[in-house]
Amino acid sequence: MMTKLHQLLNGIVVCLALLRGDRDRTSERGDVPGWVMITVMTAGLVAALWAVAGPALERMLRSALSSVG
Repeated sequence: MMTKLHQLLNGIVVCLALLRGDRDRTSERGDVPGWVMITVMTAGLVAALWAVAGPALERMLRSALSSVG
């Protein structure tokens, strides 16, 4: 049988865990779409930067390779 002090301490631990945001790990199903969105946005940024800077990068590479050879 638990004493009143043990019951009180258990209640405090449960309340602190709830306030801290501890949840069942199976309830985190929303994380996958977030990671998918981050991946797609990163790919979009890389594609946009490549479209803008691609010709300049190609010229720099050709210039560097021609100066070596």
